[in-house]
Amino acid sequence: MTLRIRVSELREYVGKELGISSWYEVTQEKVASFADATGDRQWIHLDKERSLEFSPYKTTIAHGYFTLSLAPRFMHEIMEVIDARFVVNSGIEKFRLRSPVKTGSHIRMHSELKKFRDLQDGSAHAIIRISFEIKGEKKRCAFGEVSLFYVTDRQKIF
Repeated sequence: MTLRIRVSELREYVGKELGISSWYEVTQEKVASFADATGDRQWIHLDKERSLEFSPYKTTIAHGYFTLSLAPRFMHEIMEVIDARFVVNSGIEKFRLRSPVKTGSHIRMHSELKKFRDLQDGSAHAIIRISFEIKGEKKRCAFGEVSLFYVTDRQKIF
């Protein structure tokens, strides 16, 4: 269920979970498409036979950046700031990859509003902690903090 909220209401969520995305299957085809788009064609991502023989994971794994690249998809599913004209991602801090995402697995993202600040022009800045979970595993496979500006008018934000 998508949280539909106004910029002015976001501050009420500081220290609270914004939501959890639905599960997303990480297929070999999606990983291969990511490899094509980025040029990162390491065998551990693409060659199932070689991975079975030589990888400690015994299968191919998603790129770490592939996992990170799902954040906007999941965030859109988790939350919609209805009065923001647009959202600008100004950076990702402290992003860590803790365990590999094997192809064929399912992942989802958790989000928590860590910090929120109103800006003088009516826009706002938020720090959202994101973490990725692999179905059936206890520890989160990746986590970090996303810095987002919610622009409500034609302000200059940088």
